[in-house]
Amino acid sequence: MSDKIVFFEVEDWEKNIIQRSLGEYEIIFKKDKLSEDLVSEITDKTVISTFIYSSLNKGILEKLPNIKFIATRSTGFDHIDIAYCKEKSILVSNVPSYGEHTVAEHTFCLILALSRRLIPSLERTKRGDFSLDGLRGFDLYGKTIGVLGVGHIGKKVIEIAKGFGMNILAFTRHKDTIIPGVKFVPLEELIASSDVITIHVPATPETKHLINLDNINKFKKGSLLINTARGSIVETQAILEGLEAGILSGAGIDVLEEECFLKEERELLTSDFLNKCNIKTQLLNHVLLTKENVIITPHNAFDSKEALSQILEITVSNIKAFLEGKPENLVS
Repeated sequence: MSDKIVFFEVEDWEKNIIQRSLGEYEIIFKKDKLSEDLVSEITDKTVISTFIYSSLNKGILEKLPNIKFIATRSTGFDHIDIAYCKEKSILVSNVPSYGEHTVAEHTFCLILALSRRLIPSLERTKRGDFSLDGLRGFDLYGKTIGVLGVGHIGKKVIEIAKGFGMNILAFTRHKDTIIPGVKFVPLEELIASSDVITIHVPATPETKHLINLDNINKFKKGSLLINTARGSIVETQAILEGLEAGILSGAGIDVLEEECFLKEERELLTSDFLNKCNIKTQLLNHVLLTKENVIITPHNAFDSKEALSQILEITVSNIKAFLEGKPENLVS
C-alpha cells in the first residue's frame, strides 16, 4: 500500500511500537507538529495522526483534499476544527481514556507512603537511625475513603479500596450513578466523614478550588488529602491551613495549583511543553516541599510504560478500524 498514513509529533520511542502494529502499511513519521510549512508534503495522504500541538484548523485542512481520517493521540480534540471535519466528512477519533490503572495505583502509592510513614522511615534508616519514635502508621482496613469523581480513574480507585477493606464514600454530580458497595453523599458529608479524601474530577470552572479555605476546616481531623487530578481543584493555602491546624495529618500531591496549564499528561514528555514550562523550578520553590507530612511527586501519576503504550495501542486500533470500514472512538 502506498504512503497513506503520516504521524506528526512522534517521539523516537514511539516509532517502533507504531511500526510494529501497522507494519502492513507504509508510514511517514514527522517529529515536528503539522504546520503550514509541512502541508505540501502530505497532500496525497488520507490518514494523519497528531498530538495536541498540531493545529488542524480550517486553513490547513483545506489544503489537504485527500484527508479522510484524523487520529489524535489525546483525549482532548480542541486542536481540530471538528465543524469543518463534519462538513467535509472527515472522521476524527480520539483516545477516550488511558492510564486509569496507572493513576489509581499511584494514588494508593501516596496513601500508603503517608499512612505507613514510609519516607521518614527510609530517611532515618539511611542515617543509621533504627528507632521507631514517630513512625507509627495506621491501617487502611476499616477506614473510610472519600472519592471525589467516579470516572475511569475514580472507579479503579474504588476497586483497589475494596481490596483493602475500606468503607467507600463517593461524590459525583451524575446523580444516577450506582456502584455496589459505594455510598454516594454530598461533598460536605464526604469531607466530614472520610479518613482519606482522593480527588479524581476534571479541571473545569465548576471544580476550581473545590477544596478551599472555606471547607478545609470541615475535614475530619487527622485525615489525608490526595490529589492526582489537577492542581487548580485544591487551593494551596487550604492545604497549608489544614496541615498547620492539625486537621490534615498529611497530603499526597502529584499536581500543584501553580503548574503551567496542562491539557494532557502526555504533554509532560514533549519538548514543546518542557520549553515553555520549567516544573523543576516551580517545585523547588514550592512552600509545601519542606513539609515532612507532605509527599509531592512531579506530575508523574500517569507515567507508566503501560499507560503510554495504551495511548498508541488505542490510536493504532482507531486507524485500523477506520481502514477496515468500522471506525471507533469517533468525535466527529
